[in-house]
Amino acid sequence: MRGRLLLIGAGLLVLSGCGESAAATRNDPLPIPPVVKLPASAGGGVCQLLDYPAVEKAIGTLFDVSASTTSGKTSTCVLQSEQSSRPDLALSVTPTTADSAVFADEMPKGGQTVKGLGKAAYRLSLPEGKDYGAGVEVSWLSADGQMINLRYTFPAGEGKPAADALATKLVTLAKEIDAAKA
Repeated sequence: MRGRLLLIGAGLLVLSGCGESAAATRNDPLPIPPVVKLPASAGGGVCQLLDYPAVEKAIGTLFDVSASTTSGKTSTCVLQSEQSSRPDLALSVTPTTADSAVFADEMPKGGQTVKGLGKAAYRLSLPEGKDYGAGVEVSWLSADGQMINLRYTFPAGEGKPAADALATKLVTLAKEIDAAKA
């Protein structure tokens, strides 16, 4: 009987020791998982034509979130900051049978012709709205028969002067996208 009691006592000591270390382990903080920054291409679709560092270098805005969608034959990618929905950058690509003359005829009022981008191109400053600032749009007809639109929209309160200052930089980015796509 005495042997059994010693054995039971030893077993309880072992178990109580295990319980303490398990309790101590549960109270230890878990390590913080590393933050994984996904590239813009992770958004899929035409987001594969965009690269956060290249966009930041070209236009001076850092984005860190991308998402894509397709509606009919049009594929679109939007870049934003995790902290805010504006500014944003949207890239849309649509196959077309239009030629340079048709594209030029359909240029919106106020559009300015852009040289050295696709078969035909224009840029356009966009007015600010109630919930968003002014914007800049660069559209072009690519060599492979696609109509491509790149649009930057500022946060509310940013007006036409900000859009006009960004226009040349957005054209530069459009040329980089067109060259990478070719």
